[in-house]
Amino acid sequence: MDPMLYLGGFVVLFLLWIKVKGLEYVIIHQRWIFVCLFLLPLSVIFDVYYYLRAWIIFKMCSAPKQHDQRVRDIQRQVREWKKDGGKKKYMCTGRPGWLTVSLRVGKYKKTHKNIMINMMDILEVDTKRQVVRVEPLANMGQVTALLNAIGWTLPVLPELDDLTVGGLVMGTGIESSSHIYGLFQHICVAFELVLADGSLVRCTEKENSDLFYAVPWSCGTLGFLVAAEIRIIPARKWVKLCYEPVRGLDAICKKFAEESANKENHFVEGLQYSRDEAVIMTGTMTDYAEPDKTNCIGYYFKPWFFRHVEGFLKQNRVAVEYIPLRHYYHRHTRSIFWELQDIIPFGNNPLFRYVFGWMVPPKISLLKLTQGETIRKLYEQHHVVQDMLVPMKHIKNSILRFHEDIHVYPLWLCPFMLPNQPGMVHPKGNEDELYVDIGAYGEPQVKHFEAKSSTRQLEKFVREVHGFQMLYADVYMERQEFWEMFDGTLYHKLREQLDCKDAFPEVFDKICKSARH
Repeated sequence: MDPMLYLGGFVVLFLLWIKVKGLEYVIIHQRWIFVCLFLLPLSVIFDVYYYLRAWIIFKMCSAPKQHDQRVRDIQRQVREWKKDGGKKKYMCTGRPGWLTVSLRVGKYKKTHKNIMINMMDILEVDTKRQVVRVEPLANMGQVTALLNAIGWTLPVLPELDDLTVGGLVMGTGIESSSHIYGLFQHICVAFELVLADGSLVRCTEKENSDLFYAVPWSCGTLGFLVAAEIRIIPARKWVKLCYEPVRGLDAICKKFAEESANKENHFVEGLQYSRDEAVIMTGTMTDYAEPDKTNCIGYYFKPWFFRHVEGFLKQNRVAVEYIPLRHYYHRHTRSIFWELQDIIPFGNNPLFRYVFGWMVPPKISLLKLTQGETIRKLYEQHHVVQDMLVPMKHIKNSILRFHEDIHVYPLWLCPFMLPNQPGMVHPKGNEDELYVDIGAYGEPQVKHFEAKSSTRQLEKFVREVHGFQMLYADVYMERQEFWEMFDGTLYHKLREQLDCKDAFPEVFDKICKSARH
């Protein structure tokens, strides 16, 4: 049993005690007190446990042996479901909804048959084939800690430590190297799944290829992922990162598109601080660093990265720094991009960083578990967390639409190449196309903001430019609108062939707003 479940039970009991004692006001109106004194220490305990566990298991080479037994256990659960007349109830993973990185919790966990999947290990690193084989609950923090230590890395390594391989495969993931390599799904070379009949299937571009292309974005509605093989590339010690302030929306869009099209840049990212102010960052991996320009931004006492970047904008100064590779990969982890400033307003204060910074960030899962109904409703109505993926040629109109409809800054700009491949997400034409992920995280600054209507306006615009919405966020589309945005041709074909309709809900029924709270 995952110890995090016991920890969750302890937290729930503690919250009940708080309610009995009449201390709910503190959690709602002075949440930083609860986070600093309670959630931060718990988060540290959790991180230390899993780091030591992963290290011991990999060193002892016990993970592959345990993996086969875990797969057989999942197959057993699925066959028992089928034997017991499973068509009466859909299946889903037994992982509690509050453990996911998504800000919402799925209601369906309470009504579906929960299949327990306790698979969180790195199984094998094959440097000859240049692949790493991992279980679905292995997270990005785990993967980078191991791979970087032996001189390798993932071509696309999404920012936050707690993002899991399963979530990135069944949903999606992106990084500032995606303008070269595509989304996380595009660096995967094989998936292993337990299907609705309990069978174990491996799929690649050549073997069971329809299933291979249909799995990404399917949110676990075609089968249970039990392992993935992912490409790895040689790592370097440093990232040489150039910060360039740019002013004027036309200049921002032009500069960002040019740098995104330049494959000599290993990394491209933009932080937009207002409609007409941004910092465009370009990076290359290197083994050498100029000693007077190194900056270990990942140290707990360092300023939050987005504030550090903003400093170059305020000074109107182009600069170059050399950042350790793993620090660069997780540059937004400590401040959860810029979300932590709404929870701990003084979190970037030097005194706080030196005293409490080593415990930051609190686990997103624990923040969800302890938010309560009042905070949940406040966040839903007065807070935006959205990633919209639009063609690069529409970047200017997209930024203007974000500015007019929600007015949240900073905006995160991350380019990616979208290959012309089968599946739910692909370009409109017959060629690969450069896209950009526009991420908005924070409190809208427009008076007319209303969560449902404002998000639906954004969704409509994204459909019109043949873009896509990341499905971890609140989705207010109707079913017909959803399938206008996504190509369901291959997905529905596989649902029919693999007898999924009675085993798993349709993807829309898992991610729509009515399915989450």
